[in-house]
Amino acid sequence: MTTSTTTSLKLDPKIKTRLKKLAKARQRSSHWLMREAIEQYVSREEQREQFRRDALAAWAEYQATGQHVTAAEADAWLARLEAGEDAEPPPAHG
Repeated sequence: MTTSTTTSLKLDPKIKTRLKKLAKARQRSSHWLMREAIEQYVSREEQREQFRRDALAAWAEYQATGQHVTAAEADAWLARLEAGEDAEPPPAHG
């Protein structure tokens, strides 16, 4: 069982009106819509943050080793994957 805590949220009156209209149209409560929106936002931003960290780590590795694949090599590999092939990634080179 997860526990919940109460948090106050001040909304602009126009947003609150829009939220109530949408909640009615979706047959959900405004509370449900706000929780869902916050959950989706946090998940999306966590993924963006992980992408940023991965990119920084890849850049640091490239700067340290010089190992890379060209865009053409990566595109060709991705095209094979998209076609359903079980293709190995191209080898990195310096």
